[in-house]
Amino acid sequence: MAELRYNPLLGDYVMIASHRQARPQMPKDYCPFCPGSGKVPDNYDVYKYDNDFPALSFEPPYPDEVDNGKMFKTAPSIGKCEVILYSPDHNTTLPELPVEHIVKLVALWQERMKAIAENKKIKYIMPFENKGEVVGVTMPHPHGQIYGYSWIPLRIKRKIEMASSYYNTNCRNLFMDMMEQELEDNRRIIFENDHFICFLPFATEYPYGIMIMPKKKTLSITDFNKEESLSLADALKKATSTLDLLFDMKFPYMMCMYSAPVNDGFNYNDIWNYHIEFFPPMRSKEKQKFNASSETGAWAPCNPTSPEEMAAQLRTAYIRYMGM
Repeated sequence: MAELRYNPLLGDYVMIASHRQARPQMPKDYCPFCPGSGKVPDNYDVYKYDNDFPALSFEPPYPDEVDNGKMFKTAPSIGKCEVILYSPDHNTTLPELPVEHIVKLVALWQERMKAIAENKKIKYIMPFENKGEVVGVTMPHPHGQIYGYSWIPLRIKRKIEMASSYYNTNCRNLFMDMMEQELEDNRRIIFENDHFICFLPFATEYPYGIMIMPKKKTLSITDFNKEESLSLADALKKATSTLDLLFDMKFPYMMCMYSAPVNDGFNYNDIWNYHIEFFPPMRSKEKQKFNASSETGAWAPCNPTSPEEMAAQLRTAYIRYMGM
């Protein structure tokens, strides 16, 4: 079973992908992403791998006969699910890669974003990475994923609504003003390079939920030139290295990259700015931040830490990185 089911309470779709339950348990000491596995080239730097058990596909099966034509509605699970391999080295992680290598990764993200967007049924494309067992990662080989959705998911839709409302009221870009306010306050800025700023947002839901944003308004990762792409690679290495140095451990996180939607006919130039958000599940070296009833049931986040104090910790870790 692979289909979309519409949730009338939220006006959003749920991906039903029961076939993913049948994913085989990988044999010990075997990794399909390592050279020699027969699944990937024997030589590669970065690589796009089609998900073997995708929740979304360009030619999905027909939905099960559970749509009653009234309130309960299904739709074909049109979309794309790709795995992006960061390196042939099974034991490395993103912050351990040299900037020159991460530039190749940025180029692959850009290439795949453009390719997936060629299918006009795709409305949103999001590269992301889940890192660490604490967020459910079962395959430690360094990789991320790209999902192409045939609808605009609710969190992105809400950002668009807020950015549109802000522009209609102020004739200004919400993302750019937010970044300018962070720069003016300066207490939550972690670092900046030629083209990007990394900061802990004023209302971060996660103790170490850093955001990376370009200084120049940009709709998509595909819009960055060669110099800006190098700067993005540098920012990603610094941000992930900073997290690792917080507690001298391979810091788990969820990383999401937000470009503007595609193929929906709307002009996002005035309201959008590309950004990356990290959602790290730790609030200390030993303690995890759980999304419990309030966060999950009411979408009422509670951050048990002070963003200003956490930003100071992150700056200290960044200074350590720069001194290494």
